[in-house]
Amino acid sequence: MAPTQARGVLFVHSSPRALSPHVEWSVGRALQRPVYFQWQDQPVLPGAVRSEFFWEGERGTAARIASGLLGWQHLRFEVTEDAAVGTDGGRWIHTPSLGIFHAQTDTAGNMVVPEDRVRYAMEIAGANAMELQRELRLALGQAWDDELEPFRHASDDAPVIWLHKVG
Repeated sequence: MAPTQARGVLFVHSSPRALSPHVEWSVGRALQRPVYFQWQDQPVLPGAVRSEFFWEGERGTAARIASGLLGWQHLRFEVTEDAAVGTDGGRWIHTPSLGIFHAQTDTAGNMVVPEDRVRYAMEIAGANAMELQRELRLALGQAWDDELEPFRHASDDAPVIWLHKVG
């Protein structure tokens, strides 16, 4: 049986310029083919560059990409893998100060918080609504989103928008 194909996006929000060829090599290794990115200056962090890369590969490729990039602590990145029939999608987010965060995603790209995680948040919080809110923010990766938001806005001027399904 042929492996199930997947697709997704890698957002390198910031990378030291000298690290950019190593990022390409690592992603190429996960995809089992050479890749080349279009790097742009990251205006939020002088001396850093950013890139977006749309990939296609076997199921699990996003996890391999994220694992390959974890060795370089100065990277800020997100990698997604779209959900497909019978499989969940995923989103991996990394920042130097917070480390890695992973969440399942549904076919619309929404994060899915598993029932056990919600129950854990409720158990930890008890009757404390503020603690429940804190636990749910943690389950949704809010701290990672907050840290990356200024870096994401730098992509507002990205020259290409890729549409995978039209019509």
